[in-house]
Amino acid sequence: MDFTKLATALRKREYEVSCFETGADAANYLDAQIDGVTVGFGDSMTLKDLGIYELLSKHNTVYDPAHPRDGMDFYTTAPLCLTTDVFLTSVNGIAETGEMVNIDGTGNRVAGSLYGHKKVYFVAGANKVVPTLEEAAHRARNIAAPLNAARHGYKTPCAFKKDHCYDCYSPQRICNAQVIYWQKMNHMNMEVVLINESLGL
Repeated sequence: MDFTKLATALRKREYEVSCFETGADAANYLDAQIDGVTVGFGDSMTLKDLGIYELLSKHNTVYDPAHPRDGMDFYTTAPLCLTTDVFLTSVNGIAETGEMVNIDGTGNRVAGSLYGHKKVYFVAGANKVVPTLEEAAHRARNIAAPLNAARHGYKTPCAFKKDHCYDCYSPQRICNAQVIYWQKMNHMNMEVVLINESLGL
């Protein structure tokens, strides 16, 4: 995929943008950029696919709800992720026009992406990129959310069928909030890392 149009649109919206052909190149870049700081993770299969937690844990203090430290669980780890120097996550959809979309069930992932850090990295593979904002929102709700609900083993209609959102009232509903990133948040340093591979859900 040629990221030229998307990178231009994202830079117009005040994001820093880095583009890589492979996940390994992107992982090495992040490993070099993030050093000697506290790092928080948002739930992301993209980051898992890249092995970023293992790389950064060697020379940073990393908090990741998917890798709780001894004596901790999701509910004690997630709040710590919101106060770190750096926060990493992915997005559920990116429009070629530069808008990004995330859906969240608990809120820690979108909360961490919006405020409170010296820098936020959004890391996304080519499979997240679609032509328009409407398609990015559709992808988030009807592709990414059902697959993530199934991955967690949640008892929701979308997790069982993995086809689309049913706008359910399940207590395990994964799409309780949707965030559209129209532009970089004020007074925040934000970078979008684009990878020309299919990564995450």
